[in-house]
Amino acid sequence: MKPILIVKTGGTYPDMAARYGDFEDWFIARMDLSAGTIETVSPFKREPLPPVASFGGIIITGSHDMVTEKQPWSEKTANWVKEVVEAEIPLLGVCYGHQLLAHAMGGVVGDNPKGKEFGTVSVRLNPEGREDRLFDGTPETFVAQACHSQSVLQLPAGATLLASSKMDPHHAFIIGRRAWGVQFHPEFGGQMLRLYIQRFADDLVAQGLDVDRLLADIRESPQSERLLRRFQRLCT
Repeated sequence: MKPILIVKTGGTYPDMAARYGDFEDWFIARMDLSAGTIETVSPFKREPLPPVASFGGIIITGSHDMVTEKQPWSEKTANWVKEVVEAEIPLLGVCYGHQLLAHAMGGVVGDNPKGKEFGTVSVRLNPEGREDRLFDGTPETFVAQACHSQSVLQLPAGATLLASSKMDPHHAFIIGRRAWGVQFHPEFGGQMLRLYIQRFADDLVAQGLDVDRLLADIRESPQSERLLRRFQRLCT
């Protein structure tokens, strides 16, 4: 069985990493380690991206960077993502990865016109989402952890919308046969979200949001987390 590759597009804050691990650790903690090997590459550290055919599936993480900055490592990764989609290797882009997939395939990414979306949010599957393999068994409406200021403003040509939230109409999509993007964070637990809300509290207050309410409304999101194991099954 070929390994799954986690493409790490950034890291969390050093104090959080010291206590809770880094982005790749959060993904791995919610995956089935008995299902096969998981490898990691960090293109933001200039690590070379491997041949796409070496892997049974690929996950692209979130980042503190912005896709719209078009950093050289990010643009190089976007070109590599095109190869993954064309090769029909299962791919899951999360947050930054979701936006990078859209950008790579011709979509438009930018600041969310409604502002930052932070908190445990309600995500609703549309009819196409309810029939999609990645969301098999997921309720029509489920909660997920959100933590982003940019969004996919326009889906790429040929993409199919799968899910939306109140603040972001493009929370999940598929393009090609096996490439999915999700704006929410299936790898986040409530504690990770809580720490990010606290770090961005001033920005959220400036946007007119009630930080105390956001913190009080945090819930765990098992339906969202299960998506990672479901993706693993699709990779086999």
